[in-house]
Amino acid sequence: MPIRVVVAEDTFLVREAVLRVLQEASDIELVATAADAATLVSAVDEFKPDVVVTDIRMPPTATDEGIRVAAQLRDTHPDVGVVVLSQYAEPEFVLGLLEDGSARRAYLLKERVHHGGQLVSAVRVVQEGGSFVDPKLVEVLVDVRSRVEHSPLRELTPRELETLAEIAQGKSNEAIAQSLFLTKRAVEKHINSIFMKLGLADAPDVARRVKAALMFLAENDLNDRQPTR
Repeated sequence: MPIRVVVAEDTFLVREAVLRVLQEASDIELVATAADAATLVSAVDEFKPDVVVTDIRMPPTATDEGIRVAAQLRDTHPDVGVVVLSQYAEPEFVLGLLEDGSARRAYLLKERVHHGGQLVSAVRVVQEGGSFVDPKLVEVLVDVRSRVEHSPLRELTPRELETLAEIAQGKSNEAIAQSLFLTKRAVEKHINSIFMKLGLADAPDVARRVKAALMFLAENDLNDRQPTR
């Protein structure tokens, strides 16, 4: 069965470029298009797509409609994947998209549309339940971290930093325990402490792990780029 896709984009030229890329994929079927948030929600209700490809900023407010629709669909259509396209490499948009979990969610910069394979791959990934965040976001996070005088990572103990490094590699608690020669209970204790110190205590578990990993990767990338003295 083909992957049924609804595309939401209010800019005609961008919408046509996205449609052209997706139409070239033999396993993707375009079932509807939309130019605003309300039409997008209606199209999902009517056509029952597998995946939505949506711009972040659309009418009526041109702020964060794509992120808000993605959050709404998490409740109303939890099996629908969402690929958010944006020209903005801004961490708050990514974190907003992943606030309730990273499953079936992707954030892709619009410049990737020119490389059709990346857009098609993102559609396939979220349809299968996976997630994807554009690699350029790590670079943006590095720039953001460089402007922050006091990093919350400085509050972590050496063992907590080791644990966070393992989280950033995508390891499960059991795998972290084996790698660091700890009990699973000790790993859970360290992780809870990490979330508390990073201000992530109230976020869903999957989103907390993603956010903590992004913070770790950004700061370590920044450290690697600093000149030696």
